[in-house]
Amino acid sequence: MKKQVRSRPLIRFTVLLAATGAISAAAAASTTAAPPPADLPNGLSQRVMLCAGCHGANGTGNDAAGFPRLAGVGVTYLKEQLDAFASGQRESEVMQPVAQMLSADERTALSQYFSALPAVTPASTSAPVVPAQPGAWLAERGRWSDGLPACTMCHGPGGAGVGEHFPPLAGQPAAYLSNQLHAWKDGRRPAGPLGLMSVIAKKLSDADIAAVAAYYGAHDSSAQPSAGKEAQ
Repeated sequence: MKKQVRSRPLIRFTVLLAATGAISAAAAASTTAAPPPADLPNGLSQRVMLCAGCHGANGTGNDAAGFPRLAGVGVTYLKEQLDAFASGQRESEVMQPVAQMLSADERTALSQYFSALPAVTPASTSAPVVPAQPGAWLAERGRWSDGLPACTMCHGPGGAGVGEHFPPLAGQPAAYLSNQLHAWKDGRRPAGPLGLMSVIAKKLSDADIAAVAAYYGAHDSSAQPSAGKEAQ
């Protein structure tokens, strides 16, 4: 009897699903998202479904599991991160095998898809920032005695993101932000534009990191999706 041979695309997709199956199942328990459009070109809907297991089909992420928001993030930034996972420059037990099984064209297409989804607009606040609020103070004012600029200087007012290289911070899960700051501090993630983030993270204490992450993570409770994609 002839042995059945599955097509390479089907094998790749099956392996991709297996690589993230356990985490996707955990994410699905707390993520509600509409299914991706069925008419996406070149089989992209299958890849979107894979990403949606953790990040949601609408790219809003998963706060409970610490999976970041992708909706409205700059295409260049998203593509750079997928390429870094694929090359091993950025470490992740989940994302490295996924990115390595995607072609360069698929990584580009996925970046374009999620970047085009409606962004999250951080809630505005008129409350004054005081030193007794270390997370807000570092985010909005910085700590110039240690050469620490405010996060808003690169990531924009309210942490909404600026351009293609400085992603939004507002509304990202606090656990995700904390993990990334520790990764930069420990040298486990590429430093990014001008090598800024590794320098900044190394000047932050564990308490600083927890405070800044909590500050931007708290924006999520009142942030709403914008009507269209804003410049990130």
